[in-house]
Amino acid sequence: MALRPRIHLARTIQRLTMKPTAPIALSLAVMSACGSPEQPMAEKIEYPATRRDSAAGDSLHGTWIADPYRWLENDTSAETAEWVKAQNAVTNAFLAKIPFRDSLAKRYEELYNFPKVGGPMRVGDLFFIWKNSGLQNQSVIHVRKGLEGEDRVFIDPNQLDPAGTTTYNPMGHSKDNRYMAVGVQKAGSDWQEIMVYDLTTLQPTTDLLKWSKFSGASWYKDGFFYSRYPTPAKGTELSAASKFQKVYYHKLGDPQEKDVLVWENTQNGDLYVGVGVTEGEEFATLYVSTGTDGYEMHFHDLRSGGIPSPATTWVPLQTGFDHKTSIVDFVPGTGKFLVMTEVDAPNYRLVEVDPKNPAKENWKDIIPQAPELLQGVSTGGGLLFAEYLKDATSRFYRMKLDGTDKQEIALPDIGSAGGFGGKRGDTFSFYSFTSFTDPGSIYKYDYATGKSEVWFRPELKFDPSDFVTEQVFYTSKDGTKVPMFIVHRKGVEKNGKNPTLLYAYGGFNVSLTPSFSTSRMLLLEQGGVFALANLRGGGEYGEDWHRAGMKEKKQNVFDDFIAAAEYLIAEKWTDTPHLGINGGSNGGLLVGAVMTQRPDLFGVCFPEVGVLDMLRFQKFTAGFGWVPEYGNAENSPEEFAYLKAYSPLHNVKPAKYPATMVMTADHDDRVVPAHSFKFAAALAANASPENLLLMRVEPKAGHGGGKPVSKILDEVADVYSFLLKTVGK
Repeated sequence: MALRPRIHLARTIQRLTMKPTAPIALSLAVMSACGSPEQPMAEKIEYPATRRDSAAGDSLHGTWIADPYRWLENDTSAETAEWVKAQNAVTNAFLAKIPFRDSLAKRYEELYNFPKVGGPMRVGDLFFIWKNSGLQNQSVIHVRKGLEGEDRVFIDPNQLDPAGTTTYNPMGHSKDNRYMAVGVQKAGSDWQEIMVYDLTTLQPTTDLLKWSKFSGASWYKDGFFYSRYPTPAKGTELSAASKFQKVYYHKLGDPQEKDVLVWENTQNGDLYVGVGVTEGEEFATLYVSTGTDGYEMHFHDLRSGGIPSPATTWVPLQTGFDHKTSIVDFVPGTGKFLVMTEVDAPNYRLVEVDPKNPAKENWKDIIPQAPELLQGVSTGGGLLFAEYLKDATSRFYRMKLDGTDKQEIALPDIGSAGGFGGKRGDTFSFYSFTSFTDPGSIYKYDYATGKSEVWFRPELKFDPSDFVTEQVFYTSKDGTKVPMFIVHRKGVEKNGKNPTLLYAYGGFNVSLTPSFSTSRMLLLEQGGVFALANLRGGGEYGEDWHRAGMKEKKQNVFDDFIAAAEYLIAEKWTDTPHLGINGGSNGGLLVGAVMTQRPDLFGVCFPEVGVLDMLRFQKFTAGFGWVPEYGNAENSPEEFAYLKAYSPLHNVKPAKYPATMVMTADHDDRVVPAHSFKFAAALAANASPENLLLMRVEPKAGHGGGKPVSKILDEVADVYSFLLKTVGK
C-alpha cells in the first residue's frame, strides 16, 4: 500500500481549514442595518457595545500596537461568554426576520436529503463503508464480509452521541487485519482519543489513549506508533498544552502509562512528529516538521532490531525544513524506496532511493518532473498510480513500478478524482469522481483490465445537466495569469446584476479543484453565479506557485483575489452590490484582508474562522505551525512590517464596509475564535452608521470538520439568506 508517513498529518495542519462550502458569520457594534445598496431596510438594529481596554497592547520593534479587545482572547471567561451571547442574539433576530429564510432552509434540506456513500475501505476480507441516509448528523460506518456481503453496523456515531458532535475516524489496522485504531473527536476539537476495535467482534477493547492530536496509527507487530502531547498539568488551558509532541509505541492490552517512548525533542516544543511503517513492516519512517511547509524525513530498518527508542539513530533522507520529501512505498523486489520530492523539481517527481545509499546524488528518476503538477503517487497490485493537476483538474496515469508502460486512466469527465492504490496483492481498488454540480460517483477499477465500473451513484433532487462550468484565465495586478472556474445555470445572462459568490483560499500549498457543494445549489437555482479562483499561495501549479504567495509575497494572493472580483464585474457577470466573497481559515484571512484593502469592491463579505490577527496568531494552539507560511512579527522588523501591512485586524479604519457576517465557532482550537471576535469588534467601532455587521458564533463546534448535519443546515440557511437579502434578491 502507498505509505504516506504522516503526510496526512502535515495536510491536517496545513489546511487550517479549507471548506469549499463555507458559511459565515459575525456580529457587533453600533450602526444601522441596511439591505442591498438598492433596497435600504427601514429597521434599525441596536448592537451591543464592546468594552475597550486602552492599556492593552505590545511594543514590537519600537512600535506600539494597541490591542483594545485583547480581553476577548479569553474565550472561556464569563464576560466573553456574555458578549458572544449578545452578538448571537442580534444576529439570530436579524436572520429570523428575513421572510424567505425558512423556505430557503426547507429547500436546502430537500437538496441535502439524498443517500450518501463513501468509498469502501478494505481490511482483509472486510469492507468498511460510510453511509448516510440523507439527514443523519454523522455517517454510519458499516462493514460487510466480501464486497457483495450484507452490511452490519460497525460504528453509529448518532447512537453514541445523539447531539451528533462526536466523530469516529478509522486510523489504521493491524497487519493480521484483526484490530483497528479509531480516533474519536468531540465538539469539533482537534484533540482526539484513540480507541481500538476487535474486528472479529466489532467491539472496542480496553485500549484507550488520550492527549493525541494530528496523529495517525501506524501498526507494527502487536501494537502501533502514534503521536501525543504530554498530559497537561491540572488547571492548564488546553490551548497551552500543544507543546513537545512525542511519538510512542502502544502495545495492545497495555495501559497508556506503559507505552514506549520512541522519539522526542526536548529543545523545540513547536515541532510536529510522526512515525509510519511500510506495508511489510520492513522500515519505520520518521516525519519531523515545523508546521505547514517543509519537513524532515528519516527511516529506520525494523528488520535490524526492535522498536526504536530515543537513542535510535535514524537514517536521514531529507534534513532541514526547506523541502518536501516523502516515502511513498518500499518495493521488496528491488529493495528500494519510491520517494516523492520537490527537491530540484518544484512540480514534484518520483525517485528511487537505495536505503543503503540514500544520498541525493544517487536518486534515480522514476517519474521525472513534468510541466503539470504531480499531485500524488500511490501503489497497489504491483502498479504505480500518478495523479497530476492540469489547470486545477485531475489527470490519472498508471504504470509499472519502474515508471514504464505509462497509460492514462479515462475519467468520466473534467473534474476531481481521488482513490486508486491499495496493497501489494490487491487486484482492484475504488476511486471517486466529482464536479461542481455533481456530487459524483464511486467507481471500481480493475487492475488487470484497466476498466472502471460504477459502484455507487447518488440519486439527486436536481438535474446536474441544467448547470454549466466554465474555466477562464484572468490577469492579476503584476500580469500573472490566474485560473478561475465560473458555475451557473444554463441561460444565465451577463447582465451585470447576477448574485455572485466568489470563493478562494490561496495558501499552504492547498489546491482547489472542482468539488460539489449542495449549498451552492441554493444560489445557482436562484440564477446566481459561483466563482472559484485558484490564487497563488495554493498548490495548483507546484511549489513555485505556492511560494509566490508566502510570507513577504502574501500580497500577491490578495491582488489575485481582487483581480478576480474586477474580472467578474468587467465581464458583466455581476457588479459590486451583487458580489459576495467567502473564505474559511486561511481563506478567512483572505476575505478580511481584501475587504479592508478594497471595501468599495464587494457587496457582502463572509470571513469564516479566519486568521485575522497576524501579529499574534503564533501564540495560540496550532498557530506556531503556520509561521513557515506567514512569518512571525516577533522575528524581525521586516516580518513585522509586511504582516502589519495586511493584517486584517490592524488595517480596519473608519470606512463604509460591505455588509458582513463574521463566522466562528466556540470550540475552534485551531484558529481560535478570538481572531473573529477582535476583528468584528474593530469593524463595529470603525464602520459607517449604515453598515450591516453581524457575527455568528456556532456553539459546540470547531474549525469545521465533523459538524453535525443539523448545524450545517442551519448555518447554510443563515448564510445564503443573508447573502440573497443583502444583494436584494
